[in-house]
Amino acid sequence: MYFDDVRVMPVIGLGTLAVLLAAAVWHDVRDYRIPNVVVYSGIALAVLMHTVFPAGGGFAAALPGGIGLVKALQGLGVGLAALLPFYLLGAAGAGDAKLMAMVGAFVGPVDTLAVVLATFIAGAAMAVVWLMSGSLSAQLPAHPTPSASDPALRRRWHAKLPYSVAIATGTAAWVAIKVLV
Repeated sequence: MYFDDVRVMPVIGLGTLAVLLAAAVWHDVRDYRIPNVVVYSGIALAVLMHTVFPAGGGFAAALPGGIGLVKALQGLGVGLAALLPFYLLGAAGAGDAKLMAMVGAFVGPVDTLAVVLATFIAGAAMAVVWLMSGSLSAQLPAHPTPSASDPALRRRWHAKLPYSVAIATGTAAWVAIKVLV
């Protein structure tokens, strides 16, 4: 297997991303937690592949190949910046922000914006389904909305929604569109 074969790079790059996203989803759905080993190893692999593979437009580009260290790190930054405000507001977990950063390292800065948009759409759809199914209301306490001064009540108030599912769905949608167009 040669890394300069344009048919191999997308399989390795996108296959690795898919495996890492599947692992993140599995852990998040099971434990509402995304292990750091999944995200940090994914970031390291993305940066390594984009640095070692021959130059190209990314793993799902018409001319597949590595985008280089700088663009991989820029993608990481864009992904982190997209979900960091939600983490700081308590609307997303740290694992979700780190997972989006990992995806950004795989896809680069420009495509990360498209993945984030697709993820937000998938997340909104998930929330609507969750609300309509009654799962969300069953998790919320009957007490008034918690204040910022009661962190224990705030944690119970916030519904558990494994956002890694939205991230994986948004990423898959981006890959499908990118490959088909």
